[in-house]
Amino acid sequence: MEYQKSAGLIVYYLKENKPYFLLLKYPSYWGFTKGLLEKDEDEKKAALREAEEETGLKDFEIIPGFEEKQTFFFRFKGKTIKKEATFFLAKTSEKEAENTKISWEHGDFIWLPLEEAIAKTRVKPNKEMLKKANEFILAFDKQKRLV
Repeated sequence: MEYQKSAGLIVYYLKENKPYFLLLKYPSYWGFTKGLLEKDEDEKKAALREAEEETGLKDFEIIPGFEEKQTFFFRFKGKTIKKEATFFLAKTSEKEAENTKISWEHGDFIWLPLEEAIAKTRVKPNKEMLKKANEFILAFDKQKRLV
């Protein structure tokens, strides 16, 4: 069995203290930026590179303490592949989000508040990651205001 390791970002910006999440259109679902790690690349570096390549955005702040892993299997060219994907949470600005330009890999993109983003993605682990990310953002933002 072949093994692949990838990394990605759950990207958001705040508008009136409400997170808006970026979803990218894959052939059969809406999801997050992600891609395979390249040689000598750690997960965070790969996640940032992939996000920039897939969205055209450059201004990301990875929020410390948030890391989610997904493990899944798929078939490609007759082979079963086990894939582990690590996701980090990254903030961008509303102004930067206006510059989103997706790569050839995706059919479309959309920025949505939590409930709409959850409804848009049909992948259950992505729905759960959105909920966790939202809770983390609200706690992180509250903590930052207290400091």
